[in-house]
This record gives sequence, structure tokens and C-alpha cells, in this order.
Amino acid sequence: MTGHRRATLALAALSVSTFTFVATEILPVGLLTLIADDLHRSPSRIGLLMTGYAAVVVLASLPLARLTQRVPRRPLLGVTLAVFSAGTLVSALAPGYAVLLGARLVVGLSQALFWSVVGSTAVGLFPPERRGRTVARLSLGAALAPVLGVPAGTWLGQQAGWRVAFLVMAGIGVATGAAIVALLPSAPPGSSPSSRGQAPDARRFAVLALSVTLGVTGAMTAQTYVTPFLLDVAGFAPATLGPILAVAGSAGFAGTLVTGRFLDRHPWGALLVPMALLCATLLVLFALGPVRPVTVAALALNGAAYSAMAVAVQNRTLLIAPGSTDIGAAAIGSAFNVGIAAGSFLGGEIIDGPGVRAVALAGAGLTAAAAALLLAEPWLARRGPSTVEHSAGVAKPTPADVFPRPDTPRAASPSGAIQIRDAEEAVGSSTLHVRQPPP
Repeated sequence: MTGHRRATLALAALSVSTFTFVATEILPVGLLTLIADDLHRSPSRIGLLMTGYAAVVVLASLPLARLTQRVPRRPLLGVTLAVFSAGTLVSALAPGYAVLLGARLVVGLSQALFWSVVGSTAVGLFPPERRGRTVARLSLGAALAPVLGVPAGTWLGQQAGWRVAFLVMAGIGVATGAAIVALLPSAPPGSSPSSRGQAPDARRFAVLALSVTLGVTGAMTAQTYVTPFLLDVAGFAPATLGPILAVAGSAGFAGTLVTGRFLDRHPWGALLVPMALLCATLLVLFALGPVRPVTVAALALNGAAYSAMAVAVQNRTLLIAPGSTDIGAAAIGSAFNVGIAAGSFLGGEIIDGPGVRAVALAGAGLTAAAAALLLAEPWLARRGPSTVEHSAGVAKPTPADVFPRPDTPRAASPSGAIQIRDAEEAVGSSTLHVRQPPP
């Protein structure tokens, strides 16, 4: 098997693993009433399976990423998938609510570590200039999970019982983990260029983390309560909800595909545009929610924008992480889950107060703030002039060095160990490929 073919198959296995984690995380949404009836618990108690899961991911991502920095990726991902499969199997066999909740928290631990390392691992399989396309292909599995995984799991749970759905996910986890162990190359931790940001910048990273928190909070304020919005504001019949949500999910998959074409050339713009589109679609939903065709179209664009935003965030994290990309991915993963939890809480408070239609307006305000923050990033991230190290000496700083564009990798100072290779012509413009020193 050639190296390129093996890398492609390994990327496919990693993409399937993202599908497995996302589908398993949100599977209780479709099985909530079945689990509640079987375990004799209220739906709100079963909802804690999601809340506790997200809390574990927020709290454990950074510590686990730090603890495992020196562990080779192949055995680390193999063990992570093994823990995931074991926790999901225990979930399927749980005799009561307490065991099920504990098993879900264990699965949450495995997800906290998984999302911290999977991006850099996938990108490390290919040359740096293919980073954006690799991230997009990796994200296809996660984009498919709400479209295929959850509906299929819900149907299986309705036909054979909710435990069977979890058993199937555990089996997929075992198979995926075995494939990853067989296909990933052996490499010392930190040996790949993807272990460090290509254009590390602490200020830009801080802007990214804050904008992600605001943007995801805004998106989830509305998305969490899309069902009552469709029923009470747009006036759709309950039987039409499934097809409408399927349209939004399919649009999310399409958004991932389209965004992948721009990640390498325009990583900043590929994030800013989806964030602005999230804001615009939420404003349309608030203003024209009772107009059914407009609502369906806005929901589809909203789903495409959210998926595009997620993959662009992951790509930008790998580009500007100020240190280890694993630590950076863990921090951004925590920001995502804080946004999910905050959005769900805020939306619930709004429904109990102004009403369900107002969730779209609140979400639009938060995503507008996130887009404005991203738009201001070049000014917020300005710092002093840098110099470029050449073999013939030290060049004087240029305006582009002092005030770099958001997508331009920063040059190193003479005292740094960063080496800068010759710029090469690509897609009509030149791009500096920065090779970072080993940690």
C-alpha cells in the first residue's frame, strides 16, 4: 500500500470516528422518550445525559490534552476509541439511570480528548498546503451525523429498543478504532509540523476563542428550540418537522463541502462569512418566521452556515494556535461546549419570558457580536514590527510585516528558531510556509 493511499484511508477512518462521536453524543435527543419510559425517569432527568456530557467535555479537554502531549497519536487514539466503545457498551447494558449517567460521563471524557488531537493528527498525514482540504474532509463525518446517524439511531431505537442503538454505536467505535490503529503511521509526538500552529498568534487566538463562544451561544439559543419555533411561529404541522430538519441537516453537509474549497486560500474569510450568514438567517427567521417558505430557506442556510463555521474554526485553530495545536483545539472545543450550554440555557429563559420567536433575535445579536469581533481581528491583533530571517542577513520590516493581513503567517525574529522557506506560487498568490521547530 502506497503512503498516499494509506494516509487517505487513515483520514477516512478518522472522519468516520468523528461521525461516531457526534452521533453518539446527540443520540439521546432522538431516544429521549424511549429511555425515559424504560428507566422510569422524567424527560428532564434524561436531558441531563446531554448536559453532564457537555460539562465533562468543557472541564476535561485542556487537562487531558496537556497530560497526553507526549503520547504517540496512534495508541492514544486507539485507547480513546476503546474507552468510547466500552462506555457506550455499558450505556446499552445499564440496569438503571445512575449507571447510564456514569457511562455517559466516561464517554464524554473520551470525546474531550478525541477532539483535542484528531485535527492535528489528520492534518499531519498530508503536506501543510493541503491543511484546509484535509480539515474539510475530516469534518464530513461530523456533518453527516445529524443527517444520517441520529435519524437512523432513532429509527433503530423505535424498532428494536434504545439499547440496540447504543450497541451498534459501540460496535462502530470498535471497528473504527481498529482501523485507526492499523492505518495511522508511527511517529514520535510533536514530530509533525501540524503539532504547532503554522502562523501562531496568541492575540488572534484569543479573538477566535471569544468569537466562537459568542457565535455558538447565539446559534444554539435558536437551534435548541427550533421545534417549538416551527410549530408555534411558522405554524408547521408536527408531521412536517422531520423533513424540514433533514433539509437543514443536508444543507449543513453541503456547507462543509463548499467551505473546504476556501480554507487554504482564505482561512479568515471562510470563518467570517459563515458567522455573518448565521446572523442574517436568524434575523430573517425573527422578522419573517410566519412565512413558511422563507422559514425553510432560512433554516437551510442557517444549517449550512453553522457547519461551515465549525469546520472553519477548526482550520483556523490549527493555523494560529500559539503553542501546541492539541492544546489550542482543546481550548476551542471547550469554548464550543460553553456556547452550546449557554445557548440552551439562554433560549429556555427567553421562551419563558418574551416567547419563542425572540430566540431568533437574541441569537442574531450574539452572532452579530461574534462577526464584529472577527471583523475587528486585524486591528485587535496588531503588535510591533517583526523581522524576517534570510540566509543573507536580516531584512528591514515592511508594512506587511508590521500590519499583517489576517491570513498571512507572521515572520520570525532573528533570535527565533523558525525557518522560512521560499515563497511559492499558488492559486495566483504567494504563500509563506512556516516550518516550526520541534517542541
